[in-house]
Amino acid sequence: MSAALAELLDWRMAAAVLATAIAGLMRGYSGFGTAILLAPVYSSLWGTRAGVPVMLLMELFVSLQLLPRAWHEADRRVILPLGGAAFVATPLGAVILITADPEGLRRFIGGFVLVFGLLLMTGWRYHGSRPLPLNIAVGTVAGLLKGATGMSGPPVILYLLAGTEAAIRHRANLIVFFAMIAIISVVGPLWGGLMDMAVLLKLAVVLPVLMICVPLGARLFHVIPVRFYKPFAMGALMVAGSIALFS
Repeated sequence: MSAALAELLDWRMAAAVLATAIAGLMRGYSGFGTAILLAPVYSSLWGTRAGVPVMLLMELFVSLQLLPRAWHEADRRVILPLGGAAFVATPLGAVILITADPEGLRRFIGGFVLVFGLLLMTGWRYHGSRPLPLNIAVGTVAGLLKGATGMSGPPVILYLLAGTEAAIRHRANLIVFFAMIAIISVVGPLWGGLMDMAVLLKLAVVLPVLMICVPLGARLFHVIPVRFYKPFAMGALMVAGSIALFS
């Protein structure tokens, strides 16, 4: 217990709080950003076997916070099979989290975030149709990533943001998808014994920061033009990925 409490007072917790505030604003504004930003940062600060479980628990709380309104605005024809496939695949990915080398997994998370950020910066998106088999395939990949790294967003974001829907529909689709797999994502780490007191103490510090910043970000969605948000978000992803990959 004393070692866990000592971790709450060092510079790592201050860095985690700052990253959490930024991620909360990103999540409230765009509907994504929590896991993509925090998975590499938390993994670098605390290791994957503590950082990923903390992030997964936070994702559960914030998803439930945003879900009620988004449910009515989302395209459920696409999101339900996408989220259903991810729901099934997530526990399989959790086996990787429990058994993989933490150092190698941390560097994979960092590299993955960097590649995803670069793709967003280039403007690349999937521009094909969204048939049911493809929805299931993308959802399965996203679920495996969610269980192993805490990040289901990259393939789903690149897949969904290619459509012609309004920004409010894109945002709602992402919120509903993340909410669908938030509950199942904590089962693997819980079963694997990763949800220990050290994880819960870290969660007790950073979760209030996230819960405050997400509603603030949601309000900013109606105030700040996207052209100002995107450079900030892309820069945050580049920094977070580089920290995990090269630290």
